[in-house]
Amino acid sequence: MGEWILINGTWYYGRWVQAERAIAKMAEKDQLTGGLMIKTSNGNAIQNPLVGTANKAASDMMRYAAEFGMTPSARTRIESQASDQGVDPADRFFG
Repeated sequence: MGEWILINGTWYYGRWVQAERAIAKMAEKDQLTGGLMIKTSNGNAIQNPLVGTANKAASDMMRYAAEFGMTPSARTRIESQASDQGVDPADRFFG
């Protein structure tokens, strides 16, 4: 299960980075809208589809992070069992 989380999270992160880099590159050429808007073949201005891609990837990353206890609020809902030996296993790393 951990591998699935890592692969899926990495895929969404990669998609987000790719979209944000493309928007930044477009922003260099478009000082007015910063790459957030594009013109259609009819001359109408619409939201750059990359903006939607970046937003969706960021939203999915946050959803997965919350689902698997990787946000502060999600960590408050995680229940753990007390150690039988009375020793905190985290002390091995942070001790």
